[in-house]
Amino acid sequence: MSAEAPDRVHDRTLEGWIARQRWYTAKGSTPSLRTLSESDGTRLVLDDAPTGPVLYQVPVLTPAPEAGASGSDPVDATTDTAWVQELAERIDADPSSLRPIGRVTASRVLSGEQSNTSVICDTADGAQVIVKVFRVLHHGDNPDVTTQLALSAAGSARVPTVYGALRATWPDSGRPDGTATGHLAFAQEFLPGLEDAWRVALHDAREGTPWDAQAAALGSALAEVHRTLAEALPTEPADAARRNAAVATMHARLDAAVREAPTVAPHVNAVRAVYDRAAAADWPALQRIHGDLHLGQVLAAPEPRGWVFLDFEGEPLRPLTERSLPDVTLRDVAGMLRSFDYVAGSLAHDDALVDAGAWAQAAREAFLDGYQRGTGTDLGGHRALLDAFELDKALYEVVYETRNRPDWAGIPLAAVARLASRDAA
Repeated sequence: MSAEAPDRVHDRTLEGWIARQRWYTAKGSTPSLRTLSESDGTRLVLDDAPTGPVLYQVPVLTPAPEAGASGSDPVDATTDTAWVQELAERIDADPSSLRPIGRVTASRVLSGEQSNTSVICDTADGAQVIVKVFRVLHHGDNPDVTTQLALSAAGSARVPTVYGALRATWPDSGRPDGTATGHLAFAQEFLPGLEDAWRVALHDAREGTPWDAQAAALGSALAEVHRTLAEALPTEPADAARRNAAVATMHARLDAAVREAPTVAPHVNAVRAVYDRAAAADWPALQRIHGDLHLGQVLAAPEPRGWVFLDFEGEPLRPLTERSLPDVTLRDVAGMLRSFDYVAGSLAHDDALVDAGAWAQAAREAFLDGYQRGTGTDLGGHRALLDAFELDKALYEVVYETRNRPDWAGIPLAAVARLASRDAA
């Protein structure tokens, strides 16, 4: 196969193939593709889908002559080590890259991924690198790339070591200058065989193993990430416009939750009072954060490394441009607090019921203690704001559970009731 082959596959041939891919977003519809770009060793195609146009990255190769007659499916180039080697070379040549991947001796696609394609690369120097090939492209920086690049460039071990990323430019008639730019691929250290914090916490809570030390270390590790990001990337004051916009979003989510889950209705006034107190409180400076933090986004690496954070893409429902904006670090803290709550809630739904409520509360307190020590701040002074962010996350969860797992909706609903009734003092 040749990496020059992408331009030999007709758009019509590609349509049947792309419709069967896990990362194709318009499931059940018939693709209508047109190629926009065939540079940078890849191919970008626009799908005029009924749900709206979507830009995909689809590097493909023509089948080898022995593979069959004309009309055979194209071959996904991410499965071809020669193409992966050329991709690694382009990443190494990108000005933003931090360290070379070098020669790729073998590669394999990681199975099970839904929205992108990850390729595990064995390299000549014995390292293993995971290269994420982004399938759905958008104009602008990918926060997962830029945030982890900044952390790794600063020497942080709290993310997998970053090798580099590949940016590209493509035609976009909807933009004033007629072009768009964004990330095509991202290369990091591969950390095989590590459990995420969710699995570790769930096991320990089931066994009744205290998690105070682990939770405190996790809080300290998050504080370290926040400190590094505040030094490496821009910060800005939380002015009235940003505060008002954030609180307005909370109120809008509350309204949506009441429509979908009437069980929220008795708590509406108390929730709005929490939001009012948050709006009147002092807000810390805004900075880059994780944006969608929970226990499943953290790996348990052997000591002395400890906790390693993943997937800094931000809240999936927010537009890409908004996910890179400076935000409140307490949003990440609140997300982790909710995740501890879910450990107890999940075990309460086990066939062999486990009451892990006390375990979760102790873990929450230890996590907050570790975070406070790591930042040198007293979260008591931001209690109203932290409560508001935790409430906002819990209401998001109520809607999700009501739609997908109605019998689990009681987990976040209990948190809504608890936080809404907290004494205003």
